Amino acid sequence: MHFHATLGPVVSLIAGVLILLVPRLLNYIVAVYLILIGLFGILVVSGFPLR
Repeated sequence: MHFHATLGPVVSLIAGVLILLVPRLLNYIVAVYLILIGLFGILVVSGFPLR
């Protein structure tokens, strides 16, 4: 049996569980997520090779 999951859903699942367990983490999780998505978007637009 081969299991393949992309990074997005796995990170979302972990973040959701953490938010349920420790609601005060919501601000930090959202902030880190937005920063990472922003950096990824900038690197892709600038043509930085990700492979």
